[in-house]
Amino acid sequence: MNTQINPNSIARRAGWLYLLLIPLGFFGLMYVPEVLLVADNPQATFANIQANEVGLRLSILAAFSIQVIQIFIALALYDLFKHVDRTWSQIIVIFTLAAMPVALLNELSRVAVLYFIHDSALTALLTTEQLQQAVLFLLDLNEDGIMIAHIFWGVWLLPMGVLILKSDFIPKIIGWMMVLAFFGYIADTVVWLLIPGETIDVALYTFYGEVILPLWLVIKGVKQNNWQSWAANSAAHTRALSAA
Repeated sequence: MNTQINPNSIARRAGWLYLLLIPLGFFGLMYVPEVLLVADNPQATFANIQANEVGLRLSILAAFSIQVIQIFIALALYDLFKHVDRTWSQIIVIFTLAAMPVALLNELSRVAVLYFIHDSALTALLTTEQLQQAVLFLLDLNEDGIMIAHIFWGVWLLPMGVLILKSDFIPKIIGWMMVLAFFGYIADTVVWLLIPGETIDVALYTFYGEVILPLWLVIKGVKQNNWQSWAANSAAHTRALSAA
């Protein structure tokens, strides 16, 4: 096993990719839905979509891009932490892959909105009021799907936080912040399920670790000597198992 790999190249790759999720997530999952969706007002929502169809399409593209980028983030984090604990590192990848079908399938509801706007068979079959109600329903369904995806967006933060806490090449406070972010995502989904209509967004107050970690990886990187020690110990352990 090559222990002379530069861990900071891995760390910065993970950091830049992670930072890329921030504008994509803000635009695709927060800004555009906020602009288009008018609660309990199908007429206004339908008019907004007709006036901002390009924004809707770009929002869907951003949501797709987020899922692809997360795969590469998970793989980079696996390379960064596999010497600390291979099992927890694999769990990061597993949870990331588990989130993909949920998030991607959820976007079908927004793709369907485009059919209700342009499909001549649908527009001929349904009244204007029915089309508007259907579009509002699909966008509401997408919002609910995002809350389900919150579970998976949260659970991958737990193994990440544990790995940071176990390692000694990234500040442990960041590890605790990732664990806190995990609980924020889970709390949002629990509140959504148990208290319908509640608008409290816990993750808005617990997500800061998801900004600080990639910034730290890009700007500071990791303590290279400590990482190399983990890599050397992991290589020695692998050799011992092979010799046994």
